Amino acid sequence: MARIAQARPAASPISQRQVARRERILDAAAELGATAEFDRVQMTDVAKSAGVAIGTLYRYFPAKTHLFAALFEDRIARFVEQEWSETGADPIADIGGNLVALNRTLLRTPQLCSAMLRATAAGYMKDLPAETLWLESDSALTKAILDTLGAPEPDPHDRSAILLLVYSWWGVLASSLSHRVSQRRAEHDLRLAATLILAGHPR
Repeated sequence: MARIAQARPAASPISQRQVARRERILDAAAELGATAEFDRVQMTDVAKSAGVAIGTLYRYFPAKTHLFAALFEDRIARFVEQEWSETGADPIADIGGNLVALNRTLLRTPQLCSAMLRATAAGYMKDLPAETLWLESDSALTKAILDTLGAPEPDPHDRSAILLLVYSWWGVLASSLSHRVSQRRAEHDLRLAATLILAGHPR
């Protein structure tokens, strides 16, 4: 019988051992999510693959939607850390180019991308903990955009513009995944969104 997740906050890792355990769980979910549809991924299989007890898995991720939403944030944070680049010549063009590169990376594993998008969207449709709604928080993606713009202390207008750009990126990613738009059109739209939404910032 499937376990019914209780509404409770997820535990945060404190020690290095706990951080490593959480990362193993995320990596296991990524491997399983890349080869099986979201509905077929079982939390017990994730726990087994990660080498943790099922209770430990649920302590960090009370539901599968929590797990794959956190995985989405983790994959984006890794991209920002390892692949985000800046030429310095045109910050807005740099942001558009990085969003294009981010989508290319995520779309290399379409089944996993679908699972992560679905889980994150579920967080906005249900009364889930605030940490699952990372798109609206100071996520790695938001920070990277602000840093590239040279706006480490954003005002309300900056934050609204960045959030609008992130939502535009999200929509283009979803449309690309469902093949509603071509790759060429999607990449054009991402660059255009960055140009239009961030037009008020110095270049």
